[in-house]
Amino acid sequence: MLKLLVVAALCLGGLYLLGVFSPTPARPDLKPDGWWGRGPKKAKDDETIKPFKVNIPQKDLDDLDKRLANTRLGEDLEESTFEYGFQVGFMKQVIDHWRNKFDWRKQEAALNTFPQFTTNIEGIDVHFIRVKPPSSKGPTKPLLMVHGWPGSIWEFYKILPMLTDPANNGFPGNEGFEVICPSIPGYGFSEAPHHRGFNTREAGRMFVKLMARLGHDRFYMQGGDWGSAITTDIATMYPQHVIALHLNSAIAVAAQWKQIALSLMPSLFLEEGEHYPGFFGQFSILLRESGYMHLQATRPDTVAFSLNDSPVGLAAYILEKIAVWTHSDSLLTKDGDLTKHYELDEVLTNVMIYWVSGSIGSSMRFYRENLYDLTENYAWAKIPVEVPVGLVFFKQEIFNNPFFLVKDRYSNIVQHSFLPHGGHFAAMQVPHALAQDFFSFVEKINEAKTEKGEL
Repeated sequence: MLKLLVVAALCLGGLYLLGVFSPTPARPDLKPDGWWGRGPKKAKDDETIKPFKVNIPQKDLDDLDKRLANTRLGEDLEESTFEYGFQVGFMKQVIDHWRNKFDWRKQEAALNTFPQFTTNIEGIDVHFIRVKPPSSKGPTKPLLMVHGWPGSIWEFYKILPMLTDPANNGFPGNEGFEVICPSIPGYGFSEAPHHRGFNTREAGRMFVKLMARLGHDRFYMQGGDWGSAITTDIATMYPQHVIALHLNSAIAVAAQWKQIALSLMPSLFLEEGEHYPGFFGQFSILLRESGYMHLQATRPDTVAFSLNDSPVGLAAYILEKIAVWTHSDSLLTKDGDLTKHYELDEVLTNVMIYWVSGSIGSSMRFYRENLYDLTENYAWAKIPVEVPVGLVFFKQEIFNNPFFLVKDRYSNIVQHSFLPHGGHFAAMQVPHALAQDFFSFVEKINEAKTEKGEL
């Protein structure tokens, strides 16, 4: 036993030294510009900011109803549960609710309560929400907030009032932000790129241009899922534009010795309140839940035909992810406890944004563009993020990276929190908790600035 421990210690020591003395990869060259529109590149973007309202033609809604009415359903295995996916009985409930109770015009009006716009950047029209504090008359504190997959700007409909008007939404004493929520190109009401190669760094450059067009040279950022990757890339590439970064799903590319040490002796490296299923538990989750990622990173356009043609197929695909990524311990139920955490109207509104925009294919293609060739991704991921960072870890986040691994990437962590409730779609599931953590982070940033005489 002693020999085994000595060998393990030597191996870990060797891996540690390799990690310490491995040089940081050279910073890749930044692309100053891109072109994602149809046809030849234009000399200059049309920088006009145009008001936008969601107004889906009635004929499209009538077509949807016919497709729902003519859905062909299969048959469940006897005694099967959500381990196999959604059951036919539950999907019948979804179809009935969608056809007879769900009111798209009501949800459309709810979307349109937020000021929305489009502007052309690098050849494509980018859609975004822009909400200012109700009492703002002068300069505001700008916050770029970015969604992920299979989410949309609808993820933020509960948290936006908290961030823009905190005094009247449960957070007295906090100053409201001007919040800008863009739809990632290829998602929802943003035009899809028409050329290959559009990844998180390209999106990040476009969003920096968007913020500059709105008059913001420096801004706060918040993100989860792809939003976390995009905002992290912005902080890496353009730190001069970032005041601070807050994430609810952090990116980790840690040294190998750390990953091995954590898997062998997790109790030595985990903090109080931190949830970590262990190496084999984490591997099991990854194996069970990452099939969609492999599919979308290799042949996204093939499956897009069926999802773009069948509203029930699209709903099952998206709602399954929302259910599992909200609470992965619900596999033995009939519906993954989806309706325990959300109203059907709110999750169907997210599905509808994909359906009416026909964007499921281009949204899935984002995985191929980001994951097919990882060489450049890895080089960027090894560059430390030096802007002030706040991290919040929700217990039911499906792909939680332990703080011990994450802090390799973020070198200036001002705050990190472990919360006992909430999952991947925190802004929609537990908006108050996410907003509270964000405001706490901003308070720490302000305290630091005061100490330095910057406020």
